[in-house]
Amino acid sequence: MQANLAVLMDPIEHIKIHKDSTFAMLLEAQRRGWPINYLQQKDLYQRDGRTYVKGAPLKVYDQTGRWFELGEHLTQPLDAFDVVLMRKDPPFDMEYIYTTYLLQQAADTGVLVVNDPKALRNANEKLSTGFFPQLCTPSLVTRLADELNRFINEQQDVILKPLDGMGGASIFRVKQADPNRAVIIETLTAHGTQSCMAQRFIPAISQGDKRILVIDGEPVPYALARIPAPGETRGNLAVGGRGEGIALTERDREIVATLSPYLRRSGILFAGLDVIGDYLTEINITSPTCIRELDAQYGLNIAGLLFDCLEQKLAV
Repeated sequence: MQANLAVLMDPIEHIKIHKDSTFAMLLEAQRRGWPINYLQQKDLYQRDGRTYVKGAPLKVYDQTGRWFELGEHLTQPLDAFDVVLMRKDPPFDMEYIYTTYLLQQAADTGVLVVNDPKALRNANEKLSTGFFPQLCTPSLVTRLADELNRFINEQQDVILKPLDGMGGASIFRVKQADPNRAVIIETLTAHGTQSCMAQRFIPAISQGDKRILVIDGEPVPYALARIPAPGETRGNLAVGGRGEGIALTERDREIVATLSPYLRRSGILFAGLDVIGDYLTEINITSPTCIRELDAQYGLNIAGLLFDCLEQKLAV
């Protein structure tokens, strides 16, 4: 099957192809003979209720130094495509939300948008874990300093993080006796004007923050455990964590099985679950990563599994 594909992503000239999951998807689309149209947020616009895109045909090469080639930019309606991959990284700001509305117009005409724009708007990657408290460590979302202080006193060792970040940015470990806790709370809540998340610290982070990739409710059988660098509590690869592949545990599979109906119902075809020890910590749906690392370690083709799923959806 051949399908016309549009990929909305961050600037392709800045990606690191050895670990970029969107690049793995582009390679797979090209292997299948799918025409690829590359675009960024700035290339979308709406006129008289219809979304248009100023995109460019794209070819990709799995080689350093020269990994892409763009053709002439061409304006066309977004609903002319069969599939749109929304792979723009956070921050999840108002421009991101506006983009989901523009994508929604195409989705409403039958274009397969991955992930569903409504899910991107409604399912915050941190807050959505609150739908599954039985899978999570004790947690709190608030902008109130007294509630955060009460939670820290109860749990004694917590992680504080913003609701709209990625890659380990602005994540703090705060213990009950930490002399900096007041300023950390002030910083994360912007003096009580924005909410943040607090979660009880999970010591199993020393064995890694596991990224479990889920395609249409089914897990890839291996996770990437992102192991913190010495002296760090964050396993994110962007801050120096080391990625090590591991087989899923029974608890991992239980977490996926619990989440699968929600993911399918929400139109979330590609998700990245973050699990530390036995606890779910995040449900990543904007631009989940770790495809390239797992492919390299286990000889997989995770993008191929995703595109098999896309073809099945298009055939219905």
